[in-house]
This record gives sequence, C-alpha cells and structure tokens, in this order.
Amino acid sequence: MSTHVDTPGTTVAQRIAQALPRLTRSHRQVADFVLEHPLQVATLPIDELAAAVGVSVATANRFARALDFDGYATFRAELVRGFESLVAPVERLRGNLEHPTTVAEVFATALDESRRNIEATRQSLDYAACEAAVQRILKARSIYIGGFGASAWLAGLLQHGLDGSCNDVRMLSSVSGVTHAARTLTHAGPQDLFIGLTFPRYLTDTVALAQIARGQGCAVLALTDRPSSPLAPLADVVLYCQTETSYRPNCETSVLALIEALTSAVALRAPRAVQSASRILQAVRPWLHGAQGLPRAEVSSAQPVGAAPAGAAKKKKKASS
Repeated sequence: MSTHVDTPGTTVAQRIAQALPRLTRSHRQVADFVLEHPLQVATLPIDELAAAVGVSVATANRFARALDFDGYATFRAELVRGFESLVAPVERLRGNLEHPTTVAEVFATALDESRRNIEATRQSLDYAACEAAVQRILKARSIYIGGFGASAWLAGLLQHGLDGSCNDVRMLSSVSGVTHAARTLTHAGPQDLFIGLTFPRYLTDTVALAQIARGQGCAVLALTDRPSSPLAPLADVVLYCQTETSYRPNCETSVLALIEALTSAVALRAPRAVQSASRILQAVRPWLHGAQGLPRAEVSSAQPVGAAPAGAAKKKKKASS
C-alpha cells in the first residue's frame, strides 16, 4: 500500500524524498540520477534514461510507478513543469525528427518562419516605444550593450550599427566575462543607456547587468520577445521581437531586422549624419576593394547638406564692395 500523500505543488524531488525508504537499490540509482540531472532527464525518453543510468527500461518505468505516477510519461511530464521554456527547443527538434523531411523542405520552412517572424514583429511594433528608443540612444553620453550566448553576436551587430552615429558605444560581452562587464557598468550613470538583448532561453547574465545599470541610475532599453521576459520589467523602454522557430531556440533573423530598423532610424536622426558617414568612409578607405582611386576628402571641412561652399560668402562680400 502506498504511503505517498499527494499535495498541491508536490515536486518530483519531494516525491522521491517521501518514497526513498521503500525504493529498491536500482530505483535509488535512477532517483540519484534524476536529482542530479533534472533538466537532462526532462528531455530524455525512457530508453535513453535507462541507458544513462545503466538499468532496464522496465526498471525505469517501475521507478516512476514507485513515485505514484501512472508511468514514465506522466513522471516526465511532471518533471518538465517549470522547465517548459528551457526544454521546448529540444522537444520541437524531437518532434521534427519523428517526421522526416527533405533538405529542401527544411530550407523552405526556415525561410518562411523568418519571413513570418519579421512580419509579426513589424505588426506588433509600438511606434511610441520606437521613438523613445531612438531619442534615448541619441541623448546618451555612453551606451553599454549587454547580450550573451547567441545574443552576443546580435549585440555586436547592434554596436556596429550604432557606432557611426553615437560617440561612445561599448560591448559588455568579452573574453573577460560577465564580472568585467559588471565592473564596467560601475562607471555608468544617469546620462548613460544600457541596452540589453535576451530571448528564450533567457540568460541571467543580461538580467543581472540590467539590474546593476538601474542601480547606477542608467536608463535601460530592452530588446526581447514578450512582456513575461525577465528583462522587460527592468526596462524604461522595450522593443519586442517575434522569434518562434521549429529548428532552433530562437529565430535570430527577426531580431537582426529589428536591430537594422533601430540603427537606421538612429542614423537618420543623428546630427551631422552625412559628415559621420563621410568620416567613416575615409577611415576604412584603404581596406575597400577598388576604392584606392577615391579622393581623400578633408572631412573636417565637409559642409552640411544645402550649405553654401566654403569661400562663397567671402566672394559675395568682395563683389558687393
């Protein structure tokens, strides 16, 4: 007769603790593995768990029943609770592998998903938030960009896009790790802006840096996927991006499209935008294929669009005298 008393919120770990005195040696082997690797077990079918522990499939199933589950499937479903966003990409991939497709079909599906995500992002944009994001970027003394994992590459592209329009744009992800990023943020203040990028599966590094930035009085701009993101409540302005995909944790294409839209708007609103573009062109000119014949302009004397050429005022004055 079972001695287990199920209560609301009883976790798998609690069930194991309650059942431990009556578990067999092989069941305890499974229990130890589950307690040490709960996230891994949440993604394993019964045969893979049995192989990992070194027991039979029947033993793994009896272990689940010893915890008063109907079987391994209900045991794993309970274990997954709380890990849904973490294991979802693995489960999607497992489902895709169960339905074989051709390479051409995968290409078509992935490209269609990118297109749909970009369109969904465009339709859901809050243009007041877009305007606020551009204004905060242009007013900031220094801009600190935080993104880790796959978001680090996107953060780098954001820095690249803003660098031509802003005086001081800094990437916080580096070989020095997140602790160096935290040290860097101690120099930030109310005149500065922190931009954080994080998408499922959200990394705590970016969230922690956003908290530090807020503690320094720094404004926070978030690029994330939904209001329930841990970064959203920390931000003064949030730009949301649709990132659902069948084959990977996130669709980075739509995030990049949002970054390009943001940096394009900043470039258009930035003061002396043409002069900045000319200065960058002259700086990179030696490395541009076929650009060796371009004249080396004096950028410092470049005139704003529509301004009279240098010396025109003097000539006009001389003629009138």
